[in-house]
Amino acid sequence: MLTASNIFAGYGGTEILHDVSIEIKSNDFVTIIGPNGSGKSTLMKTIFGLIKPTKGQVLLDNDDVTSYAPEQLVHKGLSYVPQSGNVFQSLTIQENLDMGSFIHSSQALERAERMYSVFPDLYVARAKKAGSLSGGQRQMLAFARAMMLSPRLLLLDEPSAGLAPAIVDLLFEKIFEIHKTGVSILMIEQNARKALNFSNTGYVLVNGANRLMGIGPELLNDPEVARLYLGG
Repeated sequence: MLTASNIFAGYGGTEILHDVSIEIKSNDFVTIIGPNGSGKSTLMKTIFGLIKPTKGQVLLDNDDVTSYAPEQLVHKGLSYVPQSGNVFQSLTIQENLDMGSFIHSSQALERAERMYSVFPDLYVARAKKAGSLSGGQRQMLAFARAMMLSPRLLLLDEPSAGLAPAIVDLLFEKIFEIHKTGVSILMIEQNARKALNFSNTGYVLVNGANRLMGIGPELLNDPEVARLYLGG
């Protein structure tokens, strides 16, 4: 479905990614883990067109989309939820969902009803401003707004960051529920144990380069992954 091959990218004159490659197949659940500063978010931003690579190629359905802007990739079926700043805080929940339906405005009501069935707490609070929501509720709203685009591939950057353990459990349930509808997931996640357990494929980035790759649950049993990222 999507392949990022031999990616070199960074900010200004600083190169962060050095020859990084990943692949996401249709209906995949792929998680990227690694230490802070390893280039995980840079890679995701490069895939979504927010950063242009200095070398390498991004293919979507075998089409070269390396130079595509985010708005073009949205029309191709990608949707991105950044770690922060992912909702319009001055707008209500309903208004946020309406904003998320800008390329499917004629189906906005139907899509909003579908999102409320997945996230019933949002329906109860739909008239509230997003800025008044808890951290967990904001993340649920960010997911719902991203799903208003009916993406084929959903990019999630550290979705559980700063959330209480009980909320993290609920969040992962919702992510997996979205995945089961046929949406491919590419996720960066600090909770490596939980994320890899859900994943078809896991990648480990270290110092801006590929370190390890494998089936998610099998990586949990890798001594190096356990030593570096799982506290064992």
